[in-house]
Amino acid sequence: MRKGGPFLALAAAETLSLSGTRLSTIAIPWLVLSTTGSPVLTGLTAMMEMLPYVAAKALSGPLIDCVGPKRIAVVCDTASVAVVMLVPLLDWLGLLDMPLLLPVVFAMGVLRGPSDAAKQAMVPDIAELAAVPLERVTGLVGAIERLASTAGAAGAGALIGLIGSGQALVVNAVTFAAAALIVGVGIPGLRRVPEPLGMPEARPGGMSSYLGDLREGWRFLRGDAVLVSIVIMVATTNLLDQAYHAVLLPVWTQSSGHGPELLGAMFSAFTGASIAGAAIAAAIGERMPRLMVYTVAFLLTGFPRFLVIALDAPLPLIFLTLAIAGFASGFLNPILSAVIFERIPKPLTGRVTAMNAALCFALIPFGGFVGGALISMIGLAAALSLTGLAYLAATLFPLALKSFRGFDKPITQS
Repeated sequence: MRKGGPFLALAAAETLSLSGTRLSTIAIPWLVLSTTGSPVLTGLTAMMEMLPYVAAKALSGPLIDCVGPKRIAVVCDTASVAVVMLVPLLDWLGLLDMPLLLPVVFAMGVLRGPSDAAKQAMVPDIAELAAVPLERVTGLVGAIERLASTAGAAGAGALIGLIGSGQALVVNAVTFAAAALIVGVGIPGLRRVPEPLGMPEARPGGMSSYLGDLREGWRFLRGDAVLVSIVIMVATTNLLDQAYHAVLLPVWTQSSGHGPELLGAMFSAFTGASIAGAAIAAAIGERMPRLMVYTVAFLLTGFPRFLVIALDAPLPLIFLTLAIAGFASGFLNPILSAVIFERIPKPLTGRVTAMNAALCFALIPFGGFVGGALISMIGLAAALSLTGLAYLAATLFPLALKSFRGFDKPITQS
């Protein structure tokens, strides 16, 4: 198999699964909001998907290291096909309501968490197979992710308007099926490195060994000041992003008299511009001053988005701001992923990357609920302003920590 074959397979699988996921992140909140009119229930639905997503992602690390990321990704994406298809089936039968929708989105989260963690754990091995720097691979993956999100968001608005939110999820099921097939056929069984001798918790022992593996990943993560700082900052901004995407922006769109088409176009403006940023990061990422680029990019991608919506700015200004924010955001994940991967010993890749990602996602389940509660308590404009200011504070936080200066110092783990 050509060196670039596994990377192309991973890229194609990510494109398909992320396109479908972006569709569902628009379709499901819009479905709840349009049928119930409740921002709180909209946020609750988002929380019901993200809580199990985070928990399953955190717990999947040792299993990924033991079984292999390819097998986990294929099994979870295949099972996701059946679960996602329940929504359009129940909608077609006229049985879709909140008591049935909530367990379905819960199951979607349980399956998506390990699948995403497994695909992420493949990246270092695929970079090694292709013999290219991690920043280049993570940058290309980032560009592909944003391309998929752009296509998914643009298509979601039109598709929801054409056939409805519930039936649009048939496309999501198809993308999961295609992603499972591509990973199964196009990516070899990636090499798993044996545990180093002298790690007592790595010995066979059923559940105790599994919990020991989790503790080992946790001890390594909490002992690295840079990784801890990244988790705190990203977890906070992810909470605020979820409030923005799942509730604040859909409520603003609906209250302004617009439909899902505009919501999809706004997501597309952000993610479309981010493709250019991720592409530049892929091309020159290894030569960029990491901390400076990371900080400036976060400042541009956060607060301005909230401000223009809070001020009810004209649509051209909103789209310009989203494009600038999206371009800046394209630099973030390539830098973050490279920093994280190069600080983790290869035998611990699955459990530490899964735990790191889960902790970064830990507050997302509450983002939609927080957004809905803030709207109910202080109104939409004030909620947007408050979350925007909190985002600004979170992006400035790491600069006050001396330990975060290690962000700029590459470390190669064996």
